[in-house]
Amino acid sequence: MLKQNLQLKLGQKLAPQQIQLMKLIQLHTLEFEEELERELEENPALEKVSDSDSEDDYQDSGESDFDDEGNESIETDFDVDEYLYDDEPSYKTASSNYSADDEEFDNQSLLTEGQSLYDYLLEQIRLAKIDGEDLQIAEYLIGNLDNDGYLRREIKSIVDDLAFSQGIYTTAENVTEILENYVQKLDPAGVGARDLRECLLLQIEKKVSADPAVSLAANILRNQFDALSNKHYNKIIQKYDIEEEDLKDALEVISKLSPRIGGNFDTQTITINQEIIPDFVIQIKDNQVIPMLNSKNAPTLRVSEEYKEILTTYSHDKKSAEHKQAALFIKQKLDAAKWYIDAINQRQNTLLQTITAIVKLQKEYFLTGDEKNIKPMILKDVADITGFDISTISRVVKSKYADTPNGIVYLKNLFSDSLTNDDGEEVSTKEIKNHLQEVVDNEDKRKPLTDDALVGILKEKGYNIARRTIAKYREQLNIPVARLRKEL
Repeated sequence: MLKQNLQLKLGQKLAPQQIQLMKLIQLHTLEFEEELERELEENPALEKVSDSDSEDDYQDSGESDFDDEGNESIETDFDVDEYLYDDEPSYKTASSNYSADDEEFDNQSLLTEGQSLYDYLLEQIRLAKIDGEDLQIAEYLIGNLDNDGYLRREIKSIVDDLAFSQGIYTTAENVTEILENYVQKLDPAGVGARDLRECLLLQIEKKVSADPAVSLAANILRNQFDALSNKHYNKIIQKYDIEEEDLKDALEVISKLSPRIGGNFDTQTITINQEIIPDFVIQIKDNQVIPMLNSKNAPTLRVSEEYKEILTTYSHDKKSAEHKQAALFIKQKLDAAKWYIDAINQRQNTLLQTITAIVKLQKEYFLTGDEKNIKPMILKDVADITGFDISTISRVVKSKYADTPNGIVYLKNLFSDSLTNDDGEEVSTKEIKNHLQEVVDNEDKRKPLTDDALVGILKEKGYNIARRTIAKYREQLNIPVARLRKEL
């Protein structure tokens, strides 16, 4: 039985403008510049202010053109609805004139093109004395190598794939034979290895040398790889009845081998290297820290006056269907331009307030440049000062850098938890990590310090930390355990 009833529901839904703002906030300067260029190309109603009208490259937090509410003053005070006499259509007209092929590369990006490892290996295998089904298997094996040149897949899985996808019925023994006798013989040495040990062995076996260090290195890799990996040097010395100097020579030979032989090739043929462009600039004047936005890649925008005039002309012609459709299209573009400018204004204001709050909390660090002066700071601390949500602060600091008198700083590195030292003062965990790194760097590598020993040293410095905390910090700093730090 059909029935009608009324229900009230509360719900939250992000407006398109809010989604656009969140997207813009998390972009760093180079991405933001690309986004601006894309929007300018797609929306003809949006245009840049000419260079002669623009300000300096940097907007000072005290000198930039912001209104009372913190929005940058850009002339957009017009109501496009007054030009139209009918309701807005239910459909939307979208245009996309942007192509990935139209990207411009300036001196901030370097385009390099090279031969991929896959193509290089295919050229070699097709010149080898192999043909027919065996050649197809070899090519398939090459196609399954990862970017480092390793074959990570099981041979049995490759045999199954060859049967189902290529219609080639073979055995694991035959595939293994083709791998070892053809693919692993290709250049660079080590390609087609199934693990690190095999990769290093393939390289050292191609070394034609009467040097005893090379022979010893090959023997160690072949028979004592686990002892080598765990740095059980005394065990190796006893096994081969050699002197410590002999082992040092062998280790030097092994250290010159490459664990990633595919690293010298462009896996995507084209790579783009971009330098870091800071999103913020920090200046020191009269012992005061002044934060600024780097607006070099964020030109001032405005709504096209020409398009507003065209809209006025078309909208007065009520009888022409073509003019009406043109007016609706132009209105949509003008609305989009106005929304985009508002979003950029909000982005700049959000970024400026966030960096101002960070500078306020980390003033001593910016004045001295000493990481030991970084105070404990979490996202909530900045959110409490700015009034923004924690997620907004997280988006702002994501992938953002600041140019300071002491070098470029990654904003996320300024955030850290706190611990209380023996004097009852709160100190940043980053300060403790710096002390830990310093102690490890200066230790005797022949007898590296254990975690328990590190606990004792840091305790002498006033940091009462548990051993498991030391282990956690050590892992975060990519410092291996004492046994793996041992050197001869």
